[in-house]
Amino acid sequence: MNNKVLIIEDDADLLEAISSGLTYEKYSVETACNSATALEKIQSNHFNIILSDVQLPDENGLDFLSVLKEKNVQTPIIFMTAHATVKDAVYALQNGASDYITKPFELNDLIEKMSTKILEDTTEIYKEKRSDQKMDDVYQLAKQVAQTNATVLLSGESGTGKEVIARYIYDNSSRNTKPFLAINCAAIPDNMLEALLFGYEKGAFTGAHQASEGKFEQANGGTLLLDEVSEMPLGLQAKILRVLQEKEVERLGSKKAIALDVRIIATTNKDLKLAVAKNEFRGDLYFRLNVFPISLPPLRNRKNDIIHFASYFVEKYSQSQICTLSERALNKLLGYRWPGNVRELENVIQRACIVSQSDIILPEHIFLEEIDIEKDGCAKSVELSETLESTEHEAILENLKALNGNRTETAKLLGISPRTLRYKLAKMKELGFSIPGRESKNESN
Repeated sequence: MNNKVLIIEDDADLLEAISSGLTYEKYSVETACNSATALEKIQSNHFNIILSDVQLPDENGLDFLSVLKEKNVQTPIIFMTAHATVKDAVYALQNGASDYITKPFELNDLIEKMSTKILEDTTEIYKEKRSDQKMDDVYQLAKQVAQTNATVLLSGESGTGKEVIARYIYDNSSRNTKPFLAINCAAIPDNMLEALLFGYEKGAFTGAHQASEGKFEQANGGTLLLDEVSEMPLGLQAKILRVLQEKEVERLGSKKAIALDVRIIATTNKDLKLAVAKNEFRGDLYFRLNVFPISLPPLRNRKNDIIHFASYFVEKYSQSQICTLSERALNKLLGYRWPGNVRELENVIQRACIVSQSDIILPEHIFLEEIDIEKDGCAKSVELSETLESTEHEAILENLKALNGNRTETAKLLGISPRTLRYKLAKMKELGFSIPGRESKNESN
């Protein structure tokens, strides 16, 4: 995406390390070693985010924050702070800073915070223009539940903004000066997920050379986001349920219980009720998480949002000073079903701005996935042609029957993971297919 970052740090070695790491991750990086140089760059450039040390050589970071506020600089700012100045960082949060991170930190943790704040900034700008009632209702619910400590379950397709809503709940809660941590249950191998969540003692397993806090401990007093919780293995689900019930956690390799005060927000892009019915998700954990459910509508059901998001992204990525969408280009966007939702729309607009090389975006500048034009003239997105999809369904059913409904063996034969097969079978069931056999307990992992 090439988001532009300004790093303000007087430690030359640390500045080089962060700059090199972010450049490798495709960020566009500018640097400054003091506040005066930084201010010059901020006034002459647009940055998506600012990273600043709390202790600057010519000015305290908190004073620098005040200067930015006076000059109406709206760019999100994350402070980098040593343990001794955490109080200053918390004070900065209360006075306009977006977040802080404690040194020493892992680059991945910094990138996670940056990505969230950049996305939030995009959403805040969008909210000023938003006119879709469906999302107005979502934000209203989110603001109401933010005033409580209730557990929240956010559901919706990938790319609809579930993590943005989670951060919105956190920002509007009484916990917003305490940690906000997120862990993606789908992106982390099962054998690592438990250690990351619960923490571990030295020697708890091979490679555990020193004790480590888990995400539950780190988020104590604040909020923990369990992203894509539906992908959590069943065995771990039982342990998570106990933590939520007892409000305490034990590190791996320890019998000492640690009291917890953590607000849980979970997200899923699947129908958890269906997953419970199929024994793929624990019913007791589902009811523990589903205290306050919020469902995010897909972008295709929010036509006004397509218009406003598209306009915002054109302004963000256009090469010229003024760039607009032609009426035919806009109609092309409105006719698409957006399976990737807002993320996909942003990518499409960014490509269009690069290709157009002018002040107007035409339909031929907009590249979408394969589309079928239906009789009513609306465009329908499809991931596979109907012929390929039909053949895929036939292959799955034939192999399931031949293997007496054994899903693990069927997945192996088809060359896909059991998780992918479960997803395809769920979609087929929704389409009315009769699925032979049932998944056994030992096939659920």
